Parts: sequence; structure tokens; C-alpha cells
Amino acid sequence: MKIVGLLAAVLSLGTSLTAASAANIAVIAGKPDDTFWQPVKKGVDDARKVVELTGGKVSFLQLANYDNLGPDAANLVRTAVSQGVDGIVVANWVPDAMDAAIKDAIAKGVKVMLYNAGNIDKAHELGAMNYVGSDEYVAGKAAGSYFSEKKYKNVLCVNHVPGSYPLEQRCKGVVDAISPLGGKSKQLPLPSTQADNAAAVAQSIKAALLTDPSIDAILTLNPAVADWAASGIMQAGMSGKIALGSFDMNEAGLNRIKDGTQTFAIDQQPYLQSYLAVGLMNSYLEYGLNLPTNPVLTGPGFVDSTNIEATLGGVKKGAR
Repeated sequence: MKIVGLLAAVLSLGTSLTAASAANIAVIAGKPDDTFWQPVKKGVDDARKVVELTGGKVSFLQLANYDNLGPDAANLVRTAVSQGVDGIVVANWVPDAMDAAIKDAIAKGVKVMLYNAGNIDKAHELGAMNYVGSDEYVAGKAAGSYFSEKKYKNVLCVNHVPGSYPLEQRCKGVVDAISPLGGKSKQLPLPSTQADNAAAVAQSIKAALLTDPSIDAILTLNPAVADWAASGIMQAGMSGKIALGSFDMNEAGLNRIKDGTQTFAIDQQPYLQSYLAVGLMNSYLEYGLNLPTNPVLTGPGFVDSTNIEATLGGVKKGAR
């Protein structure tokens, strides 16, 4: 009986230790109706299955809107800390507004992984574990070079969240790549009150095209804006005359690439960003495992007429 009692005590202790050490991870993401975050959520959901096998949990905290992006995201970091999480996976969208909250979380012993927005230098500066995602400036430069190689000279970069550091870096990359090659680019900043208004965005793009007939290419920074840009191009009577490219993609954008009315989409593989970030965080919290690879890059890659068929399959499964 003493042996049985001892075994029961050991098993009870083992169970309590496992429960105590199980990872509690929060992932901070964009608003639910932004289609970019759908594959991100799938990546989180798939990674959650592994976390739950060891008794851990993953919460998915989303912004309500982008009207006050930086401060609202910083508040989500603080909310996650107040909930007692062990690790936070967060995009560093607006460093000036978010850095203090991230540093405070780390100072309180919470592990932080940057994903989607930021870079490895920012991760090192803040004390975060790593960065999983694409280098936004490099991706912007790649877009500028792509347009230039196709002989386009004047690129309108449509920024739906002006002031967002990663989006500003994308547009800056376009300018820095195309200018030395004889082209030019400028931003079309959309007011926050119009960023979700399809008709207003289409009208803004139509007006920009009619005001400056030398514009021969448009780059949008998310796939929903690309949908509305396609409408704006049509309304301006310039279908077939304006090259349309976008960051990220949805099924409508990929169908436009397939039928030749959109030139490309830049793929940063958001599914992998969240899946890998959560997996790496869990591996560290549970087993002390870490990668020597810094950063973990998931892009940029281009989806165009050369690889469109292979990509469409991933979209139907919710991962692209």
C-alpha cells in the first residue's frame, strides 16, 4: 500500500509539473475581416494542435480595426501579459507605439517572437527571440525591380494604413529600386476612414490615374485593396493599360493573374509565419529548443503567370 501511495504521489506530482510547464502563448493579429489574416489564423490553428498535445494553449488576439493601430496593438500586448502568458507572438507594426509594451513584456519574463512585421535588427533591439516573416523593404525593392524589368516607369504605391512602418518600408523599397533604373514612384495614402470602403478606394485610384496619365503601374499593399484597385482601373477606362501588382493575395487576385488582368502578387507566406512562430515559441518554452537561423524568412516570392496553377491549390485549402 505504501508503494501504491508513493506511485500515486509521484504521478500526481508529474501531472502538476507538466501542467505548470505547459506553454501558454498569445498571438496578436490584424482585424478579422482583413483577408490577409485568414491564412495566419489557419497557421495558428494548425500549430495549436501540437501545443495542446503537451497541455498548452494558444490564444488569438485580434485588433477590432486599424484606426489606432499602434496604441491598440500595444494594448493587446499588455492584455496578453495580464492574462499570464509565457510567450507572445506579435507583429511590430508601429515601433514608436509598440516598442515600450514589448520591452515591458520581456522585462516581466515573457518571451516574445516578432512575426509578419519588423526585422531581425528590431528583434535584437527589443530582446525578442527571433523574427519570422519577410523583409518589407527588400520585398518593396523586389517589386520595383520587377516593374522595371517589365518596362513600367511610374508606379503608384497605394498605402491603406499610412504611418504603418512595414507598409511605408514597402513603398520606400519601390522608390529606391526603380529610381536608379530611370523610373519613379509615389504613394497614394488612403485616409483611415476610407481604407475599408471599396467604392472610396476605387474612386481615389481612378482620380489618381486621371490626374496623372503617366502612371503605368499600381502596387497595392494588401489583396483587398488590389480588388478595389482593379475596379478603379476599370472605372478610369484604363483596363489593359495599367499593370497591377499586390502584396499578398486572395482567390480573386490569383484569378486575375490567371486571366492576365493582374501582373503579380508578392507572397510572404503568412500561413508559415504564424505556424513557424508559434511552433518555435512552443519548442522553446517546452523543451528549451531554439534555432540558430536569424531571421527565419518566409518571403518575398512572386506569384505570376509562371506559377499560378500551383498556387491556386493552396488558396482553396486556406493556406495561401
